[in-house]
Amino acid sequence: MFRLLLILCLLALAPWPAAARVMGPEAWKAPATVRDLAEIRRSGVLRVLVNQSRNSSGEVKGEAIGVEYARLRAFERYLNRKSERDIRLKIIPKAKDQLLAALQRGEGDLVAPGELLDLKGMRGVSRTRPVVSDVALVLVGRQGGPRYASLERLSGRSLALPAGSAAGAAVARLNEQLMKRNRAPVVVEWVDPTLAVEDVLEMVQAGIYPVTAVEQTIAERWARVMPKLRIERQVALADEADMHWFVRKEASMLRASADGFLKDYRAPQNQDAAFERVYRRLYKVHYPLDRTGRQRLEKVRPVLQRYAEQIDLDWLNLAALAFKESTLNPAARGAGGATGLMLVTPATARSVGVGNIQQLDNNVQASAKYLASIRRKFFASPRLNERERMAFVLAAYNLGPQRVQSMRAEARRRGLNPDQWFFQVERIALETVGMGVVGYVNSVNKYYLAFHRERYLLEAEPARRSASR
Repeated sequence: MFRLLLILCLLALAPWPAAARVMGPEAWKAPATVRDLAEIRRSGVLRVLVNQSRNSSGEVKGEAIGVEYARLRAFERYLNRKSERDIRLKIIPKAKDQLLAALQRGEGDLVAPGELLDLKGMRGVSRTRPVVSDVALVLVGRQGGPRYASLERLSGRSLALPAGSAAGAAVARLNEQLMKRNRAPVVVEWVDPTLAVEDVLEMVQAGIYPVTAVEQTIAERWARVMPKLRIERQVALADEADMHWFVRKEASMLRASADGFLKDYRAPQNQDAAFERVYRRLYKVHYPLDRTGRQRLEKVRPVLQRYAEQIDLDWLNLAALAFKESTLNPAARGAGGATGLMLVTPATARSVGVGNIQQLDNNVQASAKYLASIRRKFFASPRLNERERMAFVLAAYNLGPQRVQSMRAEARRRGLNPDQWFFQVERIALETVGMGVVGYVNSVNKYYLAFHRERYLLEAEPARRSASR
């Protein structure tokens, strides 16, 4: 039985081909015509498929934040230095594990992942010279947490990884070695797709996830704004490897230009100045289920569940919002007269017909009814999945529904997905209003995922106590 469980674990870890996983039968269609540099110049547009992670791409109110964004803008200038007709970049963000398949389908001309990316199984794709050389995959935990002096210490433990992580294959190899020695495998927790690598690092810092594995360059960058992270530099999951850009094999001139640029490119000394200034005070998610958090949640759980049920909402969404607003403190006070567990204002409560928000029931009811009103009026479309729908509702709760709808319209105009908040419409928010609303939605989402990981315990214990009466 033990060996069967080990084999099943390894099968779960084995990476499916990205194209098959994302696109199904359509992934096997013949690829579109490849555009090389001459055609790109004629069109005036270089389509760049980027990892949607905020670490890799994007800007905040006009300032380049992603490491690939700055490098790509320098490449744009390189291409235009002696050209009569300028090329402009069209940035196309996608999940990391969809990038190469999108390149194969002709959705872009160049892939810039900003992380290690394996070409295995991808026909017709070639890589440029290294963007960053000799990158190690290291374990990252939280200061004060368990130490990992060797990979064997991971045996039987949980490791959180975002979709497309290069560590997935390395852990599969490690588990093969552990199985040969009759040791328990590493249990990989593939996190929710709303989380990128920097989100997982934040949740490790908060103690929500125990440990993750990430490229050392990325870990060191984010450790500058997440000081509670601990990088286990002495423990590498795999041999060092190089980060690359990727193009179609037929695009030989584009690859030659990229190689020429990368050969001499050096990042400016102050490249991360804006990154550190923007993010230093933002990544402050806390563990919501410490002793105090559990006690507070248990006291308000019946009220949260009652009003969540009335509006057909997962009660953990209300719990996550309450933790973000008041750390589950019914006596909390905020700006503008906001008060109570949900930090509701009297004006908001009146708009949905609720008074006396000093009372816990009324406070939660007002917040729930306001959320339901936003959802019904603006985000009821069946095109939205429930996680994205909740993200849009939260953004509107924080910023106002009309402003969020205008951002969706701008996303549609730019070719982004207007029905996806995470990494798509949020890019418009980053550029126009900054990190405020993005950080708000991300924090509530992370608290929801933290609660969801322990849903069974949170719901089973009260049920057992009720049944014993």
